[in-house]
Amino acid sequence: MVESIADQLYRILCERITSGAFAPGSRLDPQAVAAEFGVSRTPVRDALARLEHDRLIETRPRSGTFVARPGLTDVHEVCQLRKGIEWVATGLATGRMPESQIAELRAEAVEALAAADTGDYEPFFASDMRLHREIVAATGNERLIAARASVEPFVQWLRILGATGPHRLAGSTHRHLQILDAMAARDAAGARDAAAVHLDEVEEWTAADMDSHAITT
Repeated sequence: MVESIADQLYRILCERITSGAFAPGSRLDPQAVAAEFGVSRTPVRDALARLEHDRLIETRPRSGTFVARPGLTDVHEVCQLRKGIEWVATGLATGRMPESQIAELRAEAVEALAAADTGDYEPFFASDMRLHREIVAATGNERLIAARASVEPFVQWLRILGATGPHRLAGSTHRHLQILDAMAARDAAGARDAAAVHLDEVEEWTAADMDSHAITT
């Protein structure tokens, strides 16, 4: 399927926001976006509407459009949604994900933690994103997959802003291994329980980091 101009603009602007290239609170000028990409204002307006729906930007009357500043309410809402999706998904995926895929995800998580011990955190972030995405994908439930995808940009954004600091990596990896080990044993209840504890901790850690200003907004 060919991407529409609005879809392309949405993807590019979303990446700029969630990568930190556009800082929270910075102004986003629709006319400048249209000029940069040589497009009319209609696809720009459509792309911005999607970004606002995702709460990545906000429009202020008589002021303009700005990159949003995530707050504690955003953290709690996104984490609660993730818990609902991933608790169900982990139970379903336990009986469906091939053993070889579980083993590969486990090995990658262990390697990523070892890399983090040397100061290289990117493998952890990649492993973390892949693990959660592939567990949901293994359900084969397109609605669950779409729901998880809808919050992924915001999760990535919080990570870039500082929500998953180096001090959290060992704890997250420990929970990831608990989830994967339960899945390997085909223990759906154990995998769901480990996922629930992990996501509760993620919410607690992210809120604490934001409260202590470790998350830069």
